[in-house]
Amino acid sequence: MASTTTGKRKGSASEQGGGDGGSQSGKATRSSIPDLPEDILFRIHSLMPMREAARVACVSRAFFHSWRCHSSLIFNKDTIGLKRSACGENFDHKIDRILRNHSGCLKTFNIDYYGTSGFTGTSYFDRWLQIALKPGIEELTLVLSETKGKYNFPCSLLSDGVRNSLRYLRLRFCALHPPVELGPLRSLKSLYLWRVNITWNELECLISNSLTLELLDLISCPEIECLKLPCALQRLSALSVLACERLKVIESKAPNLSSLYLCGNWLDFSLVETLPIKELELQQTNLIRDARAKLPSLMPNIETLAIQSSREVVDAPMLPTKFLHLKHLTITVRSGAIVSRAYDYFSLVSFLDASPSLETLILDVTQRRMVHESIFADSQLRHMPEHRHGHLKNVKISGFNSAKCVVELTCYILKNTVSLECLTLDTIYGSRCDDQGEDNWCTPMTNGILMEIPWALLAIKTHIENKVPPTVHLTVLEPCSKCHANGLERVLSQS
Repeated sequence: MASTTTGKRKGSASEQGGGDGGSQSGKATRSSIPDLPEDILFRIHSLMPMREAARVACVSRAFFHSWRCHSSLIFNKDTIGLKRSACGENFDHKIDRILRNHSGCLKTFNIDYYGTSGFTGTSYFDRWLQIALKPGIEELTLVLSETKGKYNFPCSLLSDGVRNSLRYLRLRFCALHPPVELGPLRSLKSLYLWRVNITWNELECLISNSLTLELLDLISCPEIECLKLPCALQRLSALSVLACERLKVIESKAPNLSSLYLCGNWLDFSLVETLPIKELELQQTNLIRDARAKLPSLMPNIETLAIQSSREVVDAPMLPTKFLHLKHLTITVRSGAIVSRAYDYFSLVSFLDASPSLETLILDVTQRRMVHESIFADSQLRHMPEHRHGHLKNVKISGFNSAKCVVELTCYILKNTVSLECLTLDTIYGSRCDDQGEDNWCTPMTNGILMEIPWALLAIKTHIENKVPPTVHLTVLEPCSKCHANGLERVLSQS
């Protein structure tokens, strides 16, 4: 019995390789992990998510050395494994312990404090960045929490070798003041600056000769007053500017800039130079009229346009100018609980008539509080001159309600769009749980929206359904029985 037991123990994986070994069974032979070449071990380890890579290094001598050279370090509340009650100090100490034992040969270095509590400040950061910012680094993310003073990013660490290898840079709640003599980030493809203190002259130093730059994303950068993108940015294709309140002018000579996102009350179309933009997204209050009046001449090549506005005080005007190339149009005009006037959604016909190539139309006409005249108060529909649309195939209206102007707009589309294939009328807005999996929830709805839904469904039944041609597929979406059941029950009990 004793010899049998000993034989089994000698053949166990734990004895053969300290957790790494293989075993032989019959004629089948497996190579133990320690017998693999080091470069293959490193490659296998590098493909693991960081948390799993750290775990396997704790139980495997073969992977322990590889962990100290792991090329991708991504630190956030999930990879560090913080509990909800954990403080920022615990987060910092875990990162510091890992970096003290790391070789510093990194391609990706990501620190994200989002979702952690008790941010303890920036005392570790200079030392961490000295380890991370070495030639060969490709991706750097530093997402900090807001403090009284912003962390002053050490530009002295952006050596010539780092500037040659860095491809992705994302900073949040930092001050970035590169000296003129620093030179550009030559390999940079994507630059994200969120609440970063930097002037345009300083930003220009970093990107003026970044011939590989493809995306520039600026959010709440308070010191930027102008953007003058040079023609040297040959590959720049996407620009996003959000809430940079001091920005006064945008000029671009970048020949391939085709996608532009602008958000903030600072936006003045007269300060936007004529651009060869094909994709444009705008978000601002009182935007519809200016967008209709000025965009056709400022950006005549637009193919995809998304407009999000609120508190509109002027309806869309009927004008002779055209969006000749526009194929996809999204307009969101949601009204809040306090509304100064009822916006005439029927005036959006102006965009349809100006877009002869339009293929897809998405509208969001949600009203948190119904202020429009209901179709049941006056069922006499207004009529616009007929204008046949031969390319429009798909239309979706979210937040559909019983407002007379919404019903008029829907009837106009049905009557004049000979190419229409699908019409979707959604009585709520936002995402639905069916779109995102079983564990997600639909966007919550206010009582005002839920109270309007029975009237919206009745308006569809009495004024829309009988106008739908047989060639058009009509889809009517009601509130979700799972996510909105309590809200609907509450509204019914109050009515």
